[in-house]
Amino acid sequence: MLTIIRSLLFNAAFYISIIIQMIVLTPVYFLMPRRQAWIVPKNWARSNLWLQKKIAGTDYVIEGLENIPEGAYICAPKHQSFWDVFAFLPKLDDPVMILKRELMWIPLFGWYVAKMRMIPVDRGSRAVALRSITLGARKAVAAGRQILIYPEGTRRPPGAPPQYKHGITHLYADLGLPVVPIAHNAGLYWPRRKFRRYPGTIRCRVLPPIEPGLDKETFLKRLIEVTEAACDELLIAAAKDKNPPPMPPTAIQRLKELGVELPSA
Repeated sequence: MLTIIRSLLFNAAFYISIIIQMIVLTPVYFLMPRRQAWIVPKNWARSNLWLQKKIAGTDYVIEGLENIPEGAYICAPKHQSFWDVFAFLPKLDDPVMILKRELMWIPLFGWYVAKMRMIPVDRGSRAVALRSITLGARKAVAAGRQILIYPEGTRRPPGAPPQYKHGITHLYADLGLPVVPIAHNAGLYWPRRKFRRYPGTIRCRVLPPIEPGLDKETFLKRLIEVTEAACDELLIAAAKDKNPPPMPPTAIQRLKELGVELPSA
């Protein structure tokens, strides 16, 4: 019952915070130069993390920040939750996100995204999508920005078999940039399509960059191997916590495959 109450309070505070910040800071945001305007969404991200810790009891740790290079690179986080959409923003310099075109149609939010010159993608056609991603990414890289792309394209529950798309391999081959994988277990604490937020500590790990120059198949194999191995380790760590979060069926199955026995209820 306490988790439900805290989740309801956090969700209310989360959306109220968005509304208040948009009302108060929108004039400032749109009058500032683009680079300086990052202070608004990054502050929004920090406030979300603070609210989650204080209300839902969910903290986070990020290991491996020293692996983030300077200048342009491709950032490739695991996508499990809405949490990973905003949580890394304060750690990135000037990222450009690859996102669904439909998000640009949301009133006000779409204007925020447009100011930051994100890359909208029409996912109805793979050829059109790859072309728009490539053109947008080249412009961003020329400006020294970081390309933020979720290799699996959509949120996947913790422990689910990986389903990496070709977009990341296309960008890797075309741009000639290092790729920085990010593993985490946020989906255990902020599950997709659910309102409950579970207390504990979200663990994130920034992995060493995969340098450019590999062929596509070798690159994708390495990306999957290092990301999924780290996610497995973080899943196990969460399962062994004193008060672990509820495990979805995909996580339970993966833990069994890894030889980890969960305590009986």
